Amino acid sequence: QVQLAESGGGLVQSGGALRLSCAASGKMFSTYGMAWYRQAPGKQREWVATFAVGGGTDYAVSVKGRFTISRNNAKNTMYLQMNSLKPEDTAVYYCNARTYVLNRWGQGTQVTVSS
Repeated sequence: QVQLAESGGGLVQSGGALRLSCAASGKMFSTYGMAWYRQAPGKQREWVATFAVGGGTDYAVSVKGRFTISRNNAKNTMYLQMNSLKPEDTAVYYCNARTYVLNRWGQGTQVTVSS
C-alpha cells in the first residue's frame, strides 16, 4: 500500500512562507488524485487544495491566491507553497492520495503562524 510522508512544517511569522512536501512510496503516484487538507485545534479537517491526475488544480477560497499546489510525478512528491501566511492558517496539514479504490492519508505536519 502507498505510504505518504509530509514534511516542511514549522513556526513562521504572519506574512511569512513555507513549502510543504508530501512524498509517496511505490510506482503509481502519477495515477493518484492528490490533495492537501488541514485540521486546526478543535475544528474539523478541511480541504485546502487538489491537484488532479489530469493536471487541474483547485483551492479553498480561504487560501486561493496565497497557496500553490504542485506535483512532480518523477519524484513521487506533491508540494504546497504557502505564502502570506496568516495565524488562521495554523493547523496540522495532511496530504491525501485518492483513486476509486484508494484513500490514503499521511501522518501530518504542523504549521504554526504567529502574529
